[in-house]
Amino acid sequence: MSDHTDHHAPEGLRTRGTVIVVPGRGETRSTYGRLAARLAADAYRVRVVDAPDTGAGDPAEVLGGFGARLTDAVEGAVTDGDVAKPLVLLGADAGAAVLAAHLGRAALPAGGRAVDAVVLAGLPGRGAAAAGNWDEELDVRTSCPTHRGTLSADTRVRRGSLNEALPTALLDAAYQAQLTVPALFLVGDADPLADRDALGRSSVSLPRARLSIVRGAHHDVLNDVQHRSVAAEIIAFLETVRNELVPVVTVESSAW
Repeated sequence: MSDHTDHHAPEGLRTRGTVIVVPGRGETRSTYGRLAARLAADAYRVRVVDAPDTGAGDPAEVLGGFGARLTDAVEGAVTDGDVAKPLVLLGADAGAAVLAAHLGRAALPAGGRAVDAVVLAGLPGRGAAAAGNWDEELDVRTSCPTHRGTLSADTRVRRGSLNEALPTALLDAAYQAQLTVPALFLVGDADPLADRDALGRSSVSLPRARLSIVRGAHHDVLNDVQHRSVAAEIIAFLETVRNELVPVVTVESSAW
């Protein structure tokens, strides 16, 4: 069985870049079908990989195994001898933690190919845990009825996974990573697993980082009721990366 799912730009359009999506605890590739389809509709090549196993052994082993899988995912996205640039990594929850830690330790984190930017969504705080039963976990994750239905109907989603704390060493590496590529942090202001203070410190310590707070969003910030606005924020970030970090649109005046 394949360990990834591909979403391609519409036929006839030039691919504007490549996005590798890394899910979080308990999630499957199907969890990100809606987001991937929306990014692909804007002519980005999107590949969603399986969530990393963060509970198997030493965090160094986790990152080593993940690095090999990431290399395979990127190499598999090569078209006409190269990967459509910019190459952007997007992770949620544990996926965000592993990506940040990996980027902080690897000179060429995509198997010899330079990464151009990273999106870190719902990076969890240290020691945070969700409530016990499935309904309570859904409340932590999202208030979007469609996303709640998607999670509940997917028999491969591991219920109770948010109660599995991420290794402290992994989170330390994620928050202390000196990311040199442009980084977009996304977090919901109703996310009970987030450490807003730690996210703020990490984002301001980096040379090219942006912290975007999503009003009313829960832990699954990419898939909550604000998913259209969040996808728009990601697209705007991708387009800004393509434009050498110069925003394509700036607001000169506004009544709101």
